[in-house]
Amino acid sequence: MKRVTGIGGVFFKANNPDQLCEWYRVHLGVPVEEWGGSAFSWKSPDNPDGVGTTVWSIFKPDTEYFGPGPSPFMINFRVDDLAALLAALRAEGCQVEDKMEDSEYGKFGWVTDPEGTRIELWQPPAGQ
Repeated sequence: MKRVTGIGGVFFKANNPDQLCEWYRVHLGVPVEEWGGSAFSWKSPDNPDGVGTTVWSIFKPDTEYFGPGPSPFMINFRVDDLAALLAALRAEGCQVEDKMEDSEYGKFGWVTDPEGTRIELWQPPAGQ
């Protein structure tokens, strides 16, 4: 079974998300959208048409989306079979959240690493 197939997103906290987004836009050319982030399309030998994205987004410092741990960031990894991977991680004794979300953007699940960092696992919708 394949596990991680790529990085789906990088999310981090900032004391002033709007100001930091503007800095990234002006100085690094990151095309920050109204929702506070950017989606970068990509290509690879296995994906010559460039179907897929990596999301970059800044969150407020008090966000609960990163879970209860102390980490100021969260990485989203792309996976092919979320249910199978979550089952394997549970069997290996990893700290896996019970919930799994299914939305128009795909399926999401979460595991926490040994240092308390929440990791988001994402199975994109078919064709992405």
